[in-house]
Amino acid sequence: VHLKAAQKTDGAWEASGFGKATSITSLAVMAFLAAGHVPGEPGPYRESIEKGIRYVISQQRPNGLLVSNTSHGPMYCHGISTLMLAEVVGMTADAKLAGEVRAALTKAIELILKSQELSKAKQHAGGWRYQPTSRDSDLSVTGWQVMALRAALGSGMPVPSSAIDAAVEYIKRCAVKEGGFAYQPGSGPNNPRTGTGMLALELCGAHGTPEALKGADYLIGHPPRWSSEYFFYEVYYCSIAAFQIGGKVYQTYYPKLVDLLLEHQEGDGSWLSGDGNDRSGGRVYCTAMAVLALAVEYQYLPIYQK
Repeated sequence: VHLKAAQKTDGAWEASGFGKATSITSLAVMAFLAAGHVPGEPGPYRESIEKGIRYVISQQRPNGLLVSNTSHGPMYCHGISTLMLAEVVGMTADAKLAGEVRAALTKAIELILKSQELSKAKQHAGGWRYQPTSRDSDLSVTGWQVMALRAALGSGMPVPSSAIDAAVEYIKRCAVKEGGFAYQPGSGPNNPRTGTGMLALELCGAHGTPEALKGADYLIGHPPRWSSEYFFYEVYYCSIAAFQIGGKVYQTYYPKLVDLLLEHQEGDGSWLSGDGNDRSGGRVYCTAMAVLALAVEYQYLPIYQK
């Protein structure tokens, strides 16, 4: 209800301080989908979902980039929006909208693949960073592109296995020997990065790798804290990663995450982090990420399915 009320008349949702954004709009759309609301089917959120999808498509640039503002990291927006289109492409009942989604998704995937193929130093090869033309990589941006590619593959889109293999090798280079994952090879771990690395490996078919299992141990030893940096980024990636891996990390880490979210939900149904990094995304961002985390067990989104 809160997300529906926050939507703009053109279908967009806003990021605090950044205005309308394809990324925030896509996260809001996926939050509805994760709760079982499908475009084209009768219900209180059908119009909100379809307007959100159309807004994202309307912002696609000639080179395929899905971004509606000049943020410093357009590949964040692009990866998130491509993931949304890949999730929704098989759910859209309206033939015209389904065709528009598939056409936009095709161009978006082409851009992700082209960006990965740029010549890069060995430590950065296989990953992505802020710009489609970036010659370096980081785990955070890479995570969204991997999610998008894996969702597209699941929807029947052609994605070369070589692209997935190269991404897996980059993600493994971000693994920290003692456990957890780093922003870039050689730096230190934290929970959001660790969830990103674990989930990306699992989705790419690298099940039960030593890197992912050490990441699970790291999360067990570093339970979620409301006051931590990038808490809602952690909420999203770590919840899905814990669910995918299962076992002790899901039984111990995930319930603590759920308790924190329920404890800090506000009276209007929304969430807003006390961390300045999360606050820059705004209330819609925090709320959408929380819903996506809480809905992981429903497995309505294809990306959640094992």
